Amino acid sequence: MENQSGKPCLVYLNRMKPYLFMVALQFGSAGMYIISKFTLNHGMSCYVLVVYRNAVATLAMAPFGLLLERNGRPKLTLSIFLKIMALGFLEPILDQDLSYLGMQYTSASYTSAIMNAVPAVTFVIAVIFRLEHVKMKEARTQAKIIGTLVTFSGAMLMTLYKGPAIDIMHSHQANHDANSSSNKHWMVGTILILIGCSGWSAFYILQSIVIKAYPAELSLSALICLMGTVQSAAVGLVVDRKPSSWSIGWNSRLLGPVYTGIVSSGITYYVQGLVMKTRGPVFVTAFNPLCMVIVAAFASLILAELLYLGSIIGAVIIAVGLYLVTWGKSKDRLGSAPSPSPSPSPSTSEEKSDAYELPISAESTELAIEGSKADVRKTGKPKVATK
Repeated sequence: MENQSGKPCLVYLNRMKPYLFMVALQFGSAGMYIISKFTLNHGMSCYVLVVYRNAVATLAMAPFGLLLERNGRPKLTLSIFLKIMALGFLEPILDQDLSYLGMQYTSASYTSAIMNAVPAVTFVIAVIFRLEHVKMKEARTQAKIIGTLVTFSGAMLMTLYKGPAIDIMHSHQANHDANSSSNKHWMVGTILILIGCSGWSAFYILQSIVIKAYPAELSLSALICLMGTVQSAAVGLVVDRKPSSWSIGWNSRLLGPVYTGIVSSGITYYVQGLVMKTRGPVFVTAFNPLCMVIVAAFASLILAELLYLGSIIGAVIIAVGLYLVTWGKSKDRLGSAPSPSPSPSPSTSEEKSDAYELPISAESTELAIEGSKADVRKTGKPKVATK
């Protein structure tokens, strides 16, 4: 009787597990924004933070890739290596460097809100490179286009209209003065964050292609982090040559790289992969606005940041656009489900199943890529990203 009474509880917990994982993940992603902003506020260069973050991520992921994928790792050709170099430039340098720099000019909550525009930017880039088919008569295409326009409208509103300050957690006056002095760079910071969004979106699209030729997810992520470390170190040494900028102690200069490297580039991608295997990327993306709310609350409490009316309205508009785009992508997944055919040839069926599944996830954070359905069935492993 005890076993029978315990079974419903276990079933309920199994059903709730993806929801609990995703809620916990949003808290972890929110911590990335808060700790990164805290580290930057205490004088650490954003270029140095990117170098150490990717170095920690490389050290954390490389052992798992070497041990778990030692038998199934494909050969690293020159073509794949050059693409990995490009991935190391798009995400660690173009995205992380510019996002951190934009965060210095704005705030952590503002950056997390703008980052929800990534799905819309990804859709636009995919249409430009003809990786996304646009059929105007279909409701899913209309939803993606309207969602993209709504998302960009929210971003433009946040850029052009700041509005009155809203102090939800009784922020300190000292921080109000600091925020006032940085208002001159608000638009510059927004542009930098949006360029970072574009780099992140381009990274997703290129990774969805590379991972088919190099289906060793952990090794690929470690290599991308390694290339990001090398390239960001070159940029950092050119921009900031002072030895004091590269020093690390038992303070936020150590906490920032360790947390962002392990949590954002390690645990986050693993948990996202687990949930994606059963629920898909639409389910994962649906929780991203929660991160924005958590960041806004904790940034006001811990960092004494002020929220502005324009940022709140724009964030709500961006969230609406995000859900429209993700709804359209969910219909794409349903519409691309394989239909039974009398005698499909192996090559034809494989080509159909290998059609690119463009990512739709939006976090600062940091998101995963679902590869082709055929790859998942063959490897049983989720695709991971390096954000």
